[in-house]
Amino acid sequence: MNSKFIFRSILAVAVVTAASCKPELKSITPSKGNADFSRYIAVGNSLTSGFADGGLYLEGQQNSFPLMIATQMQTVGGGTFSTPFFNANQADGSGYKKLSSFTAAGDPVITDVPAQAAIGSATVPGFGTVPLFTKYTGDLNNYGVPGIRLNNITLTYYGNLNPYFERLLPNTSPANTIPYLSFVNAKPFTFFSMWLGNNDVLGYATGGAAVASDFPTDKALFTQLYNLAASTMVKGGAGGTGAKGVVATIPDVLSTPYFTTVTLKALLTAVQASAPTVQAIFIQPGSGPARPATAEDYFLLPLKAANVIGKPNASGIPYGLHPLNPVESKYVLDKAEAAIIVDYTNSYNVTIKSVAAANGLALVDANALFKSYAAGKTVNGALVSAAYITGNLFSLDGIHLTPLGYSIVANEFIKSINGKYGSSIPTVDVTKYRGVKFP
Repeated sequence: MNSKFIFRSILAVAVVTAASCKPELKSITPSKGNADFSRYIAVGNSLTSGFADGGLYLEGQQNSFPLMIATQMQTVGGGTFSTPFFNANQADGSGYKKLSSFTAAGDPVITDVPAQAAIGSATVPGFGTVPLFTKYTGDLNNYGVPGIRLNNITLTYYGNLNPYFERLLPNTSPANTIPYLSFVNAKPFTFFSMWLGNNDVLGYATGGAAVASDFPTDKALFTQLYNLAASTMVKGGAGGTGAKGVVATIPDVLSTPYFTTVTLKALLTAVQASAPTVQAIFIQPGSGPARPATAEDYFLLPLKAANVIGKPNASGIPYGLHPLNPVESKYVLDKAEAAIIVDYTNSYNVTIKSVAAANGLALVDANALFKSYAAGKTVNGALVSAAYITGNLFSLDGIHLTPLGYSIVANEFIKSINGKYGSSIPTVDVTKYRGVKFP
């Protein structure tokens, strides 16, 4: 990056600001159609919870897409929507990343905001020490749990392993025994959104396929569990008389800034500025010996922050510039590993679409939505893209969304709901929501 980075970023903010003065005005008559939105609940993972910038914190929760949807639903008979907010004294939640400044060369300087909601830890037999957050008490409609995989939803002990789920449960670790699917169905509801399955491939991808236990969930098991989840949700919870809902496909994680920001070309250009004879970046693939990277390999966003390229090891061999000191697997997805991610994502999405059709549910193709922003799209007069920081769609972690990004997702859900159930829920005014927050 160079000094043009700052100019483009400021220009992007200026355009968004200008666009906020000229929102699109559409006259519609709100109607619930043939759906009942009196008690809407949201089931899902970090994207549902409002996770952003590498953490779950109050501002992100306040800008979750389910809360935006629920607010619009209130115009057609929707009820209150309770989110497990961190309190004001613990607004920084689990901690998150912020854009603090720019270097003289125009590169972003990103720092960590420490957690405020952590209150200690618990020892879970067989799993070690797990952090604890302050418990949430009160009504609950947003059941988004960062980190949850579809293959976790029936586990009786999962509430002892995931601190985000643990803080929602009545007991304290390691005494939690309520499976996630049972928990979200403990009370009746009339409508639901379900965006599960992302983490069944995400951990493998973001970890550089370096941890065997992160391998994507078996395809047959995924299909079995997704069918179970959908067939359970349409019953409307304990005491319910049935519910309608909307589900979403899994985005192609390889199209996010986490995998598109650090490129082979950018790495070589940076190295050749001081070592013009260097012609290759060497990587350690998942199998076989170290080899030169190709354009079909993906470098992970943390590699840039690590600032290790070219640094010599104890033997004086520069990192990434020699096969005896290659870029570690945790920083790269080789071609074969990337193919696995694409294959499993496609398989999961076939299942999601099939189950949605079989259960009469509305469907959001989040995979197609995210890909459509790769080159940029105009949203209410502002250009929004998948570019890191300047695109304003993705937050600083390169995976999760900004408030603006979540508002775009909320509108896709609303459009799908309206199309399926004949409702006319007003869409969200995206100009009310920010992109990346600048210092």
